[in-house]
Amino acid sequence: MTNDHPADGHKPLLLLIGSGAQIWREYMLRAMATRYRLHLLSQATPTWESPYIATYSTVNTLDPEAMIKIAKGSPEDFAGVLTYEETRVESAAVVATALGLRTSPVEAVHACRDKFAGRQALKAVGVPQAESIAVGDFEEARQAAERLGYPVVVKPRALSASNGVSLVRAPQDLAEAYREATAIWFDEVPTYERPVLVEEYLDGPEISVDAVCRDGLVTVLFVARKRIGYAPGFEEVGHLVRADDPLLGDPVLLQVLQDAHTAVGLTDTVTHTELRLTSAGPRVVEINARVGGDRIPYLGGLATGIEVGLVAADLAAGALPRTTASRQRVAAIRFLYPERDLTVESVDVDRERLSTEIHDVQVLAGPGRQLRLPPADHVRCRYALVVAVAATEQECEVALTRAAAAVVVRGAPLD
Repeated sequence: MTNDHPADGHKPLLLLIGSGAQIWREYMLRAMATRYRLHLLSQATPTWESPYIATYSTVNTLDPEAMIKIAKGSPEDFAGVLTYEETRVESAAVVATALGLRTSPVEAVHACRDKFAGRQALKAVGVPQAESIAVGDFEEARQAAERLGYPVVVKPRALSASNGVSLVRAPQDLAEAYREATAIWFDEVPTYERPVLVEEYLDGPEISVDAVCRDGLVTVLFVARKRIGYAPGFEEVGHLVRADDPLLGDPVLLQVLQDAHTAVGLTDTVTHTELRLTSAGPRVVEINARVGGDRIPYLGGLATGIEVGLVAADLAAGALPRTTASRQRVAAIRFLYPERDLTVESVDVDRERLSTEIHDVQVLAGPGRQLRLPPADHVRCRYALVVAVAATEQECEVALTRAAAAVVVRGAPLD
């Protein structure tokens, strides 16, 4: 199917696998479309994506062979293949490899999807990280926790966004953490004989780093400081990006990032790496062969002027991405959660109470939606998000706190 604009005919054509949800990824498509035409491979007929794409095909986007067939049957050659969906990164690597286009090796991308495979690759060359043991049942989990020593972290092997991740401080809490790690699952997530990881707990604040890896060389785009809540879980309740973050020039952190990418074998991809700044230095939590979620790349663009959508598109097409900041701001996002479990009746925004630093407010839950706080549910229990842009961290935080009070959720309590 086509949606071509005549003036766009000179733009290179990219194959985009999946589009994600509008509220989380529209800014990516908007940026890509300024320089490229996009042929979207989608599970269903596009809706909100239509203004940004030139053509599309409906296909199972977890079936590389079906997508390769479509790509090879195209009347026009593709300049590159890309995706920003976690569950599609391996398929995208397979398709790009088959078409002879720039990508990281499939095995390297797989090592990012399978958290234990990634751990093993990092361990083999001594990249600082948490010690990790894959387990297949509770007894193995108990033995692993005893071997590592409490506290430990228990997490699913293949999920993201801190789903099912718990801090376990004592043996009596292990059974519940193991149950949570095995109870949370999603379609399109691979299964493993040993599906749970028991890991050493790392102290210190957690950060994420979005970067571009080109020909194996890592260039950091920006650092996000995480806000974590709902202990003993690790719910990501907010993020903050500073264009002048001192970590951008930290030689130890930069070396750890480069070593981690080299260890798993990544060569050409945008990445999202999570780390803990421990008392012994930065240590890797995980490395992902995709851009960050939770609108972190959006914050990066607001703070630095770097459009990650364009960076990813340029990289896929073989062009040299622009990675230099053109802006010096602070951008932050806060996710809003109800005080207790409830069925939503309304979410109202008093926009007259929003300060000038508030860049965006989005309602995430409509009437009838059930919101259950962690650990019963995770990111899906947010009822709104607010984004602030300012000159300082303090100005952002003040604006977000005021904005949170201006967004009111009403509903009936859940038993």
